[in-house]
Amino acid sequence: MTDALKRLSDEGVAIWLDDLSRKRITSGNLAELMDQSHVVGVTTNPSIFQKAIAGGDGYEQQLTDLAARKLTVDEALRMITTADVRDAADVLRPLYEASGGQDGRVSIEVDPRLAHNTAATIAEAKQLAWLVDRPNTLIKIPATKAGLPAITEVIGRGISVNVTLIFSLERYREVMDAYLAGLEKARAAGLDLSLIRSVASFFVSRVDTEIDKRLEKLGSDEAKALKGKAAVANARLAYQAYEEVFSSDRWQALEREGAHKQRPLWASTGVKDPAYPDTLYVTELVAPGIVNTMPEATLDAVADHGEVTGDTIRGTYEQSQGELDAIGALGISYDDVVQLLEDEGVEKFAVSWNELLGSTEAELKRLAPKEA
Repeated sequence: MTDALKRLSDEGVAIWLDDLSRKRITSGNLAELMDQSHVVGVTTNPSIFQKAIAGGDGYEQQLTDLAARKLTVDEALRMITTADVRDAADVLRPLYEASGGQDGRVSIEVDPRLAHNTAATIAEAKQLAWLVDRPNTLIKIPATKAGLPAITEVIGRGISVNVTLIFSLERYREVMDAYLAGLEKARAAGLDLSLIRSVASFFVSRVDTEIDKRLEKLGSDEAKALKGKAAVANARLAYQAYEEVFSSDRWQALEREGAHKQRPLWASTGVKDPAYPDTLYVTELVAPGIVNTMPEATLDAVADHGEVTGDTIRGTYEQSQGELDAIGALGISYDDVVQLLEDEGVEKFAVSWNELLGSTEAELKRLAPKEA
């Protein structure tokens, strides 16, 4: 069942799981995925935690204890989520050690309601790094305009970062610039650059969802022929940008000081349109040095019938640019699409977080000790 996953790993793709729950940790499922499915990392987000904690498995005792201590709902939720990330980091620690710190990583996101507040994002990132207190943690910071200086500041403090919610090529270049500026800041502070790691989470499937909707509305044969092309083309051009930035003189000066490349990470890799192959955003985006974080259904699909044929990114840049240009020529604005997706992404995570706060607050009230 895992031959395709092994081939993917052999091609230089780090397979991370886009999911986490306490039950997954305590049942041994996470360790099993590491052992049998070549999973070498885990990502979380507010939607994942909302699903896990609302499901209830394994959280009752901690919620009871938190209720007895009369913590606020915000404090309680951070205690719950950081406990899961800490325990997952411990499960993945052998992979972290074996890979020299590259993999074996678990990501936890700053409060999504802070996405447009630079100072609050920095403060939250520092707090999360302190709370989890594991070297194989990545703090997720969204790639909003306010997030960019926060990325530089947090990296500059020696905290490893997963930059999330990247949709546009221009913003991706800004993210890489923020990372390099952070490394330069860390170097100036005398920090060991070899201990700092980062990935840049470039979202894939949502690009097709939005652009396909606009192509369908146009209805022409030319428009329909471009459906399902945009997301892969966009990601492939992101890899081209990655290759350019991480071969620059600026980067090489940092690399000589022990710095590591910020790896591109394909996120949102579950296919939304059932008309497309369920392995599309994995097998068509293979190249050395990337991370692909998959929901379990996508991981299982690749294991079952994924066809990994080697590098499917390099050598496609001209074709990819042509496909995006053709979409633009039909009157579909790339800039409008990617800005909409960023705004929606921030909003969706904030909604999930608020729902989670509400359900957690209800549980804390239910479990609160009765006053004598």
